Amino acid sequence: MCTQTDILRHKLYHASSQTEDSDYLFTSNRKVIEFDEEFFRNSDDKVLFYTGLPSYEILNCVFELVSLSVSHCSQSLSPFQELVMVLIKLRLDVPFQDLAYRFNISVPTVSRTFHSWLMTMDIRLSPFVHWPDRESLIRTMPQCFKFSFGTKTTVIIDCFEIFIEKPTNLLARAQTFSSYKHHNAIKVLIGITPQGSISYVSEAWGGRTSDKFLTENCGILSRLVPGDMVMADRGFTIHESVAFKRAKLIIPAFKKGKDQLDPVDVEATRGIAWVRIHLERVIGLLRGKYNTTGDTSY
Repeated sequence: MCTQTDILRHKLYHASSQTEDSDYLFTSNRKVIEFDEEFFRNSDDKVLFYTGLPSYEILNCVFELVSLSVSHCSQSLSPFQELVMVLIKLRLDVPFQDLAYRFNISVPTVSRTFHSWLMTMDIRLSPFVHWPDRESLIRTMPQCFKFSFGTKTTVIIDCFEIFIEKPTNLLARAQTFSSYKHHNAIKVLIGITPQGSISYVSEAWGGRTSDKFLTENCGILSRLVPGDMVMADRGFTIHESVAFKRAKLIIPAFKKGKDQLDPVDVEATRGIAWVRIHLERVIGLLRGKYNTTGDTSY
């Protein structure tokens, strides 16, 4: 005569067998994602989600531009897969360990591949951040911008910070600590045209670097020609440096001890604020597209 324990044991064994059969069927039918050309070729949605690029055609163009200049680090991955892995890191900011699991390689190989491709991408793709000539700017400048500020505004600039892990090196830790954000960070200066396109991206500097020092030393002022106008926030106290290039700095007006701004200054400041909203949107789009540059407010 079966006891209750025997009946329970039999049910558990039967359930376990069914689970094992289901797991086997699932595993045998599951296709491992290769992240190769075939995976992306007919799906721009996949390209956008994993890489941030708008289409397979653009992804392939980037690959052709960069791949011949890179020393490949993995025998297990094709050059195309290496590029995709790097773009997934930039786009989704997943840990190296996660990428090692996804691509079935070691973490050190992921790290070597990432840094090798990143340095080459910087060299090969940086020329596509184009500083336009004045004639092109005037020809395509929005009428509302011309009405408010004339035709000589060349660039609108700002700095943004990206949080990083605390460096083990004490000097690097001190150089990257942002007293404003109370966190270790790198700082980048970005410039956009009146049309809203990115025309300048500086090298990364330590988070403690002031906006003034960064602007005067990153190389952007060398792009100016006499008569240019640069638009910035109040923190950019670079009037003399810009004037040295025979250009002009436009920033929001200060009260200078007055109770309120003059009506003319109020209107000008309102216009500058409107333009800077567009710059902040560009930075926001950049952060949204690539999580490695993501929101620093945590």
